[in-house]
Amino acid sequence: MANVKEEPTNKKRKIALVEEYDSDDDFEHVDDPLIDKSRSCPYLDTINRSVLDFDFEKLCSVSLSHLNVYACLVCGKYFQGRGQKSHAYTHSVQVNHHVFLNLHTLKFYCLPDNYQIIDSSLEDITYVLKPTFTPELISQLNENVKLFRAYDGTTYLPGIVGLNNIKANDYCNVLLHAFVHVVPLRDYFLEEQNYISIKLKPGNIIGLLAQRFGELNRKMWNPRNFKAHVSPHEMLQAVVLCSKKRFQITEQGDPVEFLAWFLNALHASLGGTKKVASSVVSKTFQGSMKAFSRKVLPLDISEQEKARLLETEEYKETCVETPFLFLTLDIPPAPLFKDEIEQNIIPQVPLSNLLAKFDGVTEKEYKTYKDSTIKRFELTRLPPYLIICIKRFTKNTFFVEKNRTIVNFPVKNIDFKDLLSQDPKVRAKHPDTTYDLMANIVHDGDPGSGKGTYRVHVLHKASQKWYEIQDLHVADVLPQLITLSEAYIQIWELKRENRKPTISRSNEKTEQ
Repeated sequence: MANVKEEPTNKKRKIALVEEYDSDDDFEHVDDPLIDKSRSCPYLDTINRSVLDFDFEKLCSVSLSHLNVYACLVCGKYFQGRGQKSHAYTHSVQVNHHVFLNLHTLKFYCLPDNYQIIDSSLEDITYVLKPTFTPELISQLNENVKLFRAYDGTTYLPGIVGLNNIKANDYCNVLLHAFVHVVPLRDYFLEEQNYISIKLKPGNIIGLLAQRFGELNRKMWNPRNFKAHVSPHEMLQAVVLCSKKRFQITEQGDPVEFLAWFLNALHASLGGTKKVASSVVSKTFQGSMKAFSRKVLPLDISEQEKARLLETEEYKETCVETPFLFLTLDIPPAPLFKDEIEQNIIPQVPLSNLLAKFDGVTEKEYKTYKDSTIKRFELTRLPPYLIICIKRFTKNTFFVEKNRTIVNFPVKNIDFKDLLSQDPKVRAKHPDTTYDLMANIVHDGDPGSGKGTYRVHVLHKASQKWYEIQDLHVADVLPQLITLSEAYIQIWELKRENRKPTISRSNEKTEQ
């Protein structure tokens, strides 16, 4: 009879060994001696904070599993499980590393003894893994000018940190830097509770984008980082996955194409719809415009025929109101002639000339293989943050050309009132139309796939200083030098104060 009773006990033991590989539920210890031991772990001095890096995907380095992953706090490697047959347990026995952190529950354990470690000195590690921001901390970000010292000894400003260039993802890095300084977007994603409960359709992976962008946002603004740079590895993996490999880490891309996709994808990941202000993305960046278009009359017809065609619906001017997330400005072609020393002339053009495209009066002809259409545009709603893309690249069948024309612009107090519709109702909704530049993305080098690099100028709001960031390189820069760069993408912030601007489109000069 004794043998019969032992058999189910062995079965239960086997089942427990399988469960402990993937679950923490079987290791709840309530004995008083063990609790005392958990508060006085003898291996805490073996933790090496200089090797800890939580920016990469949470994968077991042996099994490549996402489930129940632990970080070894001695060597920084990731391992699965905590049971006696797990990779973390084997690692602790083989190399004598004892302190592990569960990357999901944020609990610390000592292996192979298998007890939870409770110690307040480990809070800095959990904060680096998962930074949290209260409304009070968020409200102080625009006022903090204090430098913080990372664990490796380098000093940095939260938000002004370098991003790793894994291979050719600088075109993504510059936009991520710009977006984390857009205050409404930053404040929204610093609080995970704002979007963690948003439910999308089953199987829709686009929700991963908001989650990863929020994590990157919090890490870049973390005042307690172990190092003065952040790796966007998990964020970029979400981009590759959600874009179905349209945007790659290993191939140079176009920031304007990435901008258009990212804003729409982020809007969708937050449950946004076509309705106005249905997400923080549309509230921040979406404006609206009226597009007037009319077909060009054929040249080889009589005056009577022209008069008759003008009465038809096909040749009448049509008006369509459409939303926009950014405006594209056209640069005039560069001159073909060279100067007296046989060098190409780099022309300059004021930003006001390019913005005239949207003043409701300036017309431009757009040709297709069938016919030609004359269009003009006027804005009916200005967003709190206006994104401008300067079209520098033109593609044809054989190669890509870059227009190196320098666009002269002020960094403060530019008035966009002239672009608004003359409708009194539209004007009444816009008491403030003055904008300040807060981010400027620049392309350096030659055009073409895999050529050239990108850098970004961002304004640190608290100190009102400009910084130039190119991957891991961070340096302050004079605002006068920003206007001399080959600007590609700009983000302008609306000034809420209803004061008279010092610079307008009709009288524009670079601020000194």
